[in-house]
Amino acid sequence: MTEPDFLLEGFEENRTRLRAVAYRMLGSLAEAEDAVQETWLRMNRADTSDVGNLGAWLTTVTARICLNMLRSRKARREEPLDVHVPDPVISRADGATTPEDEALLADSVGLALHVVLDTLSPAERLAFVLHDMFGLPFDEIGPLVGRPPATARQLASRARRRVRGAEVPSPDPDVGRQREVVDAFFAAARHGDFDGLVAVLDPDVVLRSDGGTARPEASVVAHGAAAVAGRALRFYQPTSLIRPALVNGAAGVVITVGGRPAAVLGFTVSRGKIVEIDTLADPDRLARLDLTVLGA
Repeated sequence: MTEPDFLLEGFEENRTRLRAVAYRMLGSLAEAEDAVQETWLRMNRADTSDVGNLGAWLTTVTARICLNMLRSRKARREEPLDVHVPDPVISRADGATTPEDEALLADSVGLALHVVLDTLSPAERLAFVLHDMFGLPFDEIGPLVGRPPATARQLASRARRRVRGAEVPSPDPDVGRQREVVDAFFAAARHGDFDGLVAVLDPDVVLRSDGGTARPEASVVAHGAAAVAGRALRFYQPTSLIRPALVNGAAGVVITVGGRPAAVLGFTVSRGKIVEIDTLADPDRLARLDLTVLGA
């Protein structure tokens, strides 16, 4: 086997893991693909003859690229809106997933947790993701952020406290039960049943809707069952097609109007009630999502 063939094989063996690292770091499927592609280009330009563990080397290269992308994003303030919902990973409602999606969804990284990860500094996010989610030691993480291992440990610890402090709700383990609650939500919306909506919502439910720059009027954060139920009644469209899906491994839907995707909704159902709804309604980002898995 020639060296180029060896490197290609090694890269392909690690591609799924690299994409998972990049997605957790960036919360963007498109940017994650860009980071993995840049990793491939850097590997081809680098002298890897002394690399003993290609997988670990590729992981650190991808992480460094993602760190730079996060810092550049923050410097350019590409996301000035108050509401940002990360890219959802969409799979069929029957639970059929590809190995690539299974890697993206490992460790129950739902949209609610991604929202919290977006609040971390780039260095905190890198330290938390690489150590807590992928098990990299701090003596490897430290050089990536230009800090001693002890400082990298502190970054991860600070990030961990913020994640725990955000009290990201744990979804009910039975996806079928989640689906029943989500179906009841849309049945109530379809019939204009305010009380029915409130009945399936947690009193402290949070709705995040991200319409992007193209639909700023769709960007909102709503708190409480009454506010979320009222918004659901105002914006429900009888002509829309609601397609069940798994959104980051939990019950969700893809809504299309006139054959075009209008929104992706991810629900967090805990103790039989909806506690969070994350809605991506940005037409630009929706157009980049792969909905072929749903037959769309």
